[in-house]
Amino acid sequence: MAQERNTDTVKCPVCLSDFEVTIINSHLDSCLQQAELNDQIQETDSNIDDTAPPCKKTRISYTVAGPTSGSGVELNDANSKKLAIKTCTSAPKEKESRGGDPHSSTVFPLFQKSKPTSSGESDSKIFFSSKPGNSGKTTPATESVMNYKGMKRSTPNDKMTLIYSSNTGPTNDTRNLAQPMQTRTLDKLFDNKPLAEKMRPNTLEYYFGQNKVLGENTMLRSLVETHDIPSLLLWGPPGCGKTTLAHIIASNSKSSSNSRFVALSATSASTNDVREVIKQSQNELRLFKRKTILFIDEIHRFNKTQQDTFLPHVECGTITLIGATTENPSFQVNAALLSRCSVIVLEKLSVEAMETILIRAVHSLGIRVLGEEEDVVGSLDSSSSSEPQVYIEQKAVRTIAHLCDGDARNGLNGLQLAVQTRMNAAKLGHLKLDTSQTILIEEDHVKEGMQRSHILYDKAGEEHYNCISALHKSMRGSDENASLYWLGRMLEGGEDPLYVARRLVRFASEDVGMADPMALTQAVSAFQASHFIGMPECEVILAQCVVYLARAPKSVDIYKAYGNVKACLRTHKGPLPSVPLHLRNAPTKLMKNLGYAKGYKYNPAFSEPVEQDYLPEELKGINFFTYAANN
Repeated sequence: MAQERNTDTVKCPVCLSDFEVTIINSHLDSCLQQAELNDQIQETDSNIDDTAPPCKKTRISYTVAGPTSGSGVELNDANSKKLAIKTCTSAPKEKESRGGDPHSSTVFPLFQKSKPTSSGESDSKIFFSSKPGNSGKTTPATESVMNYKGMKRSTPNDKMTLIYSSNTGPTNDTRNLAQPMQTRTLDKLFDNKPLAEKMRPNTLEYYFGQNKVLGENTMLRSLVETHDIPSLLLWGPPGCGKTTLAHIIASNSKSSSNSRFVALSATSASTNDVREVIKQSQNELRLFKRKTILFIDEIHRFNKTQQDTFLPHVECGTITLIGATTENPSFQVNAALLSRCSVIVLEKLSVEAMETILIRAVHSLGIRVLGEEEDVVGSLDSSSSSEPQVYIEQKAVRTIAHLCDGDARNGLNGLQLAVQTRMNAAKLGHLKLDTSQTILIEEDHVKEGMQRSHILYDKAGEEHYNCISALHKSMRGSDENASLYWLGRMLEGGEDPLYVARRLVRFASEDVGMADPMALTQAVSAFQASHFIGMPECEVILAQCVVYLARAPKSVDIYKAYGNVKACLRTHKGPLPSVPLHLRNAPTKLMKNLGYAKGYKYNPAFSEPVEQDYLPEELKGINFFTYAANN
């Protein structure tokens, strides 16, 4: 009769010795450190015994490498399962002749309780055990070596890979994983994952464009690096790095054992989801003394009642709230919650920052950037490859940086679309590749992948200033038709209507002025109406104002007179003259005693015009409408 299971002992999967439950963890750590990592594993090519105990499915991918060629083959799930079954089948047979080094097992199952067995019964499930008695002998069986020294993670998204070398010759699979870097990196573009998501950085080293907030020696950067994040509200336009900054904070929190990171989106999460996270946070804080960082994307989608859910828990420190919004927090976030969080304003990315982000993405894809003076023929690599090499012009990268309007997500996805289009065209034979097998991405290809409005009008480049200058000068010249044309050119090209409206308000005072004082009223009304209703309805309002200003009489007297005032102040030598005493206010008795407001004539108290000086003595008699700086 079999003995009863001893529930107080656990079998070590490495040395197969029994230990008490309370000390198995410490023993396993020391046992693994002493175990030899390059033990040989012998597997047989005989028929698989279906009666063998089932194997645990490994959570790693395998690469089988030939002993001579050095080429590796990555096993799929079916092949890796067969390899595990073969090895696991031979394990009970090998156990009978086990001897020598007690640390011969290197891949092991989960902890198993020890169970005494009879003389004819096999031992517990043992994986990948070796036969010391067969060392040095040549058998038909295939010998495999597990090389733990070659194990490493190349990227955070890669799976861990074990390298196996076969001693019986090359395998049947002749695929060579050492393909050109050009091909392997370009395949990343054809996933279901956008390039903007792939290039999202996990460290502040690659977080560009927000130096004002996260530059060296800034408050927020020091808080992120020291894992001491307060409750924050990240406010900025789309694609400026709000979610990316939250991911960087998440990466830092994972490296810190005293905090955990939870992310929710207000577009899909409910109040119940928030309450569940808060409940877990309370347990984490009470049991493990670990705080919770809760990131809420698009927090302005929560109404004021839903936002009240955070108040007591942010107040007492149960959670550290990080909210991201594209709307003004003053209007979209509860005032009580706003007072408990620090508002971080992220600006639209500059063209220089966008170029840096795009160049980093291009290099990660293995695409070479051609400078202004380079051509494809002179930049070809000497290495031969059957796959076409991909190049992109520096001008094309700069164009994306201008057209994306400071939106990194839009710029990276536009780059991905342009490269995908050219690569697919080459595969379908629509491109006539020369003998050099090169694909060149030019500026026109980038513009083709962007929106139609960006092709008509580049509001970040020279065309932006050319069109607004043409509109201003057409109205000044009273050409209403030309004014309407340039207005349409800008609005249809995607220009911000409020920018145009602001320029019209300026024009009403600069060029019309006192010749028609109602022009300013028309321009301000047009700006307010455009702000209320937006595009495309406001285009007619702007058109009305443009025609009114073009037909109005013109006068630049006000513009010139104020320019003369500025010139007078800049060219004045010595200290500026003081305000005359009779023009000063005297709200106190002391000021009256000092002569403030003494001798001032209150004009409404006189029926006739009052003769009184209003300029300092040094500027007496000056006329700024006829003033010249050299006077």
